[in-house]
Amino acid sequence: MTDASIKRGGLRARAAPIGAVAIAMVSVQVGASVAKGLFPEVGPLGATALRVGLAALMMLALWRPWRTPLPKQRWPILAYGAVLGAMNLVFYQALARIPLGIAVAVEFTGPLTLALLGSRKALDFLWIGLAVAGLALLLPFGPLASHLDPFGVVLALVAGVCWALYIVFGQKAGAGGQGQAAGFGMVVAALVVLPFGAAQAAHGIAMAGVAPKALLVALLTSVIPYSLEMLAMARLPARVFGVLMSAEPAVGAVSGFLILGERLSAFQCVAVVLIIAASAGVVATHRPTEAVPEV
Repeated sequence: MTDASIKRGGLRARAAPIGAVAIAMVSVQVGASVAKGLFPEVGPLGATALRVGLAALMMLALWRPWRTPLPKQRWPILAYGAVLGAMNLVFYQALARIPLGIAVAVEFTGPLTLALLGSRKALDFLWIGLAVAGLALLLPFGPLASHLDPFGVVLALVAGVCWALYIVFGQKAGAGGQGQAAGFGMVVAALVVLPFGAAQAAHGIAMAGVAPKALLVALLTSVIPYSLEMLAMARLPARVFGVLMSAEPAVGAVSGFLILGERLSAFQCVAVVLIIAASAGVVATHRPTEAVPEV
């Protein structure tokens, strides 16, 4: 085997998890826009229950995790599923109060913080400053305050904490078998979510057009992205995975505009750009301390 073929193989191996993250990112934001369209019929709690409940059934059918013994990573899988359920609950409550692009931008401070933890380089303080400036423009306080629901912003911040924990526990859970962890994790997430939204979901599912949209939401926001992300998290360091998603707020803003007609103010657009620049800067200046495993 020549050096060129070995190099091409290595590039493909590293491109696969990065491509998986990109597809997952677009899928989940388009799905979130469709899900927000269900709020008038089933509310945010009902939409969350439909999304996670249907996704759990799909994931079980796709991965069939019961075919092999439960891996040793039982507690990480339970934690992964619990955080996944909590993240969905809190984020959809935020989405009911603030635009999708803003909700994603604020939520993204969670994985961005994870990416910057332990940083010692002076340049990293620039990225931190950009992220803080972007967040400050979005907070509903002060002379440059955005006209946003304060509670919606707080909920998005809490969802960001859950997102960071999702990355940490997802990497640990996926070490014993990505598909199995994703399947069991989604079941745990459904058990967390259903007590809050099952009644609203059951009431709305009989309405015309709700069931097909709910199935589409489950596929786009859960089955496709979480399966792809689980595969990627097992092959990428948690820090790298977090910062690879730097375009997530922009994808959310574009999706919200195209599907929901949500327009952002000039200050809000600047805020989203600052947060994206912060995460992109981390990607550009990151020096990994561990090799990315081959696919």
